[in-house]
Amino acid sequence: MRLRIKTKVRLLKRFLTRDIWRVTEDEVSRMKYLMYNTTKVLLLSVQRFSDDRIVNKASALTYNTLLSIVPILAILFAVARGLGFADIMEEQVRRGMEGQTVAVDIIIQLTNSYLQHAQSGIFIGIGLIVLLWAVLTLTSNIEKAFNQIWQVKKQRTPFRKITDYFSIFLLLPIVLVVSGGLSIFMTTALKDVEGYLILSSFAKFLVRSVPFIFTGFMFTGLYIFMPNTRVRFKNAIVPGFIAGAAFQVLQYFYINSQIWVSNYNAIYGSFAAIPMFLLWTQISWSICLFGAELSYCNQNFENYNFANETRNISRRYHDFLCILIMSFICKRFAQGERPYTAMSLSQFHHIPIRMTRQIIYELVDLRLLYECNPDVDSKGDMPFYLPSEDTENLSVATLLTRLDSAGSENFKIEKNDMYGTAWKTLESARDDYYKNLSHVLLKDL
Repeated sequence: MRLRIKTKVRLLKRFLTRDIWRVTEDEVSRMKYLMYNTTKVLLLSVQRFSDDRIVNKASALTYNTLLSIVPILAILFAVARGLGFADIMEEQVRRGMEGQTVAVDIIIQLTNSYLQHAQSGIFIGIGLIVLLWAVLTLTSNIEKAFNQIWQVKKQRTPFRKITDYFSIFLLLPIVLVVSGGLSIFMTTALKDVEGYLILSSFAKFLVRSVPFIFTGFMFTGLYIFMPNTRVRFKNAIVPGFIAGAAFQVLQYFYINSQIWVSNYNAIYGSFAAIPMFLLWTQISWSICLFGAELSYCNQNFENYNFANETRNISRRYHDFLCILIMSFICKRFAQGERPYTAMSLSQFHHIPIRMTRQIIYELVDLRLLYECNPDVDSKGDMPFYLPSEDTENLSVATLLTRLDSAGSENFKIEKNDMYGTAWKTLESARDDYYKNLSHVLLKDL
């Protein structure tokens, strides 16, 4: 019995770590393939949550939030006051940080003091620069964390950061006010239907669902907008609502667990609000970043198919795939057809997407391929690839020669004197081999 359980556990482990990543769409039914993909997304998200050190990133963002929360709320309250919705804005902030009564009181008091000094002219000049610096630092660090999750190397330009971020701060008070007005409207409407049993129950359900729906769409918008890359709505909506539901559950447990920390409050008094606020902020950022991981994995889990094989690919098979990919791209170009993207090349020829991208990047570095329109990688279609030379000059021998000579050879090993025989033997063997391939053009394979 024990042996049978061990065998099943070992088989399950092998399936989750290896076999499930080798299953293709044509091998199983559509429903089973969907279940496998969901399992892949969850497994990959948990793995990347650990590998990307999300807890550390959440700690860094918690520190940035503590430094920037007063200037950011000052901007939001200034916009809300200009629109005449300051009271609703304050109510929404208190509702969003429900359970943080002492901390919210302190933060709002500091925010009001900040705005009063700003109106008196004390903060004009250096104070305004400090305010902008605090806001841009937090938002820039949030973008950096999201870009690291999405493996995006290029951040927004300073001009785009200013325009995009401050557009959010101008729109956010309006969104919060609309949300608050919707909640008030639905609560008022609920009183009118209390006499109708079915309608009353349904209305109560809608009113209780509003915070979950609003928070879900808020996280979804964050996952789409914040990374400096294209995030599809269908890949962000489910992680957004999962993160939103987790955040609401955190709020519920935090509020209802206040009685458990009465001894903690008895020791530290009002000072207890600070560590409790930091703990709440840390967990909130962890939930937010885990949702970002889910969104990334939901859109890119196919990149990790055949991951073990990709890491351990043989030199022979690597060269074979390089020849195939170069041949496909050269044929398309010679025939005047629409160029390949990495995704279309992978899907049409059943090459793992991660391996396809890895080889394409290698061929671009070797100046055998040219990436067209690379800047649209931020918010648009995927780039496509063309031969960087005349296809009449691109032979199999040219490709293999550049693959062999890529990288550094500047080491303190005497390849011309002491070890000259070995080096000349290698060069001679390759020259003879490539001589037979020099007339084989990639576009003709």
